[in-house]
Amino acid sequence: MSQEDYRRLLPGHTEFDPPGEASANGHGANGHRPHRPGAVDVWDQRVARGLAFLRRRLAGAYQVDDFGFDPELTDGVFYPMLKVLYRDWFRTEVLGIENVPDTGGGLLVGNHSGTLALDAMMLSVALRDQHPRDRHLRLLGADLVFRVPVLSELARKAGATVACNPDAERLMRTGELVGVFPEGFKGVGKRYADRYKLQRFGRGGFVSAALRTGTPIIPVAIVGAEEIYPMLADLKPLARLLGVPYFPVTPTFPWLGPLGLVPLPSKWMIQFCPPIPTAHLTEFADDPLVIYNLSDQVRETIQTTLHSLLEKRPDPFGP
Repeated sequence: MSQEDYRRLLPGHTEFDPPGEASANGHGANGHRPHRPGAVDVWDQRVARGLAFLRRRLAGAYQVDDFGFDPELTDGVFYPMLKVLYRDWFRTEVLGIENVPDTGGGLLVGNHSGTLALDAMMLSVALRDQHPRDRHLRLLGADLVFRVPVLSELARKAGATVACNPDAERLMRTGELVGVFPEGFKGVGKRYADRYKLQRFGRGGFVSAALRTGTPIIPVAIVGAEEIYPMLADLKPLARLLGVPYFPVTPTFPWLGPLGLVPLPSKWMIQFCPPIPTAHLTEFADDPLVIYNLSDQVRETIQTTLHSLLEKRPDPFGP
């Protein structure tokens, strides 16, 4: 059957190659591959964006703030890689994102766990991915993070800074969202038997910073991190020898070597709780009783929310 016959049988389909006139490799009768609208354009745009990104990096035409934060590198390189874990591996579900303000400063206080601090990174991705304003999270990290040469540079590029009140207050006064994990290494390095039991919150320095700036405190509960590297034991002598807070023994590490660093695919849930206002308490920024009560309120809110999320997620490795 000729092409003209096909056109008469299928009115309106004038750009049609009969099956008999197409070669086995998918080319049409004229020897050219049929054009698929948009396919080439998408890749052209991706290549063009990639080349433009490299050109800006090589020319130094990008901005970094006083803390070393590089938003272009974070959005263009760090977040796309972390989203693979966030969406496909951990299947993260986010609740209560409306409790995070659209503008202005805020202090996000979360529970810490997981042997390696992936919960901090996943929290940053969740905020950037789900918030209607695509807000960045400026994490406060332990001194150890900023003593490791390569890790220190990457952390600062991603927006992290040392966990101290002056830096936190400065960020919040400029309208940034700041993330802090008051449990510190006590939380991230606890054994699997103590999973989802909050450790002590320290002296409440995060509360003092929020009070001085009148910034709302948003408690955040994270479920899922406890199962990625179930910590069965801590080899303290080896940890002291290496100068680290703990040396974990998990079902896969150190037995499987580098493969033991692959996190288990647990199901994650992150819930942002209603904010606790502090603007009316700025004069009590140095009052130990007010600081303790607020710190305890935040801790209890997170612990209660963790129990609620665990009921919603009966299977740690379910869909």
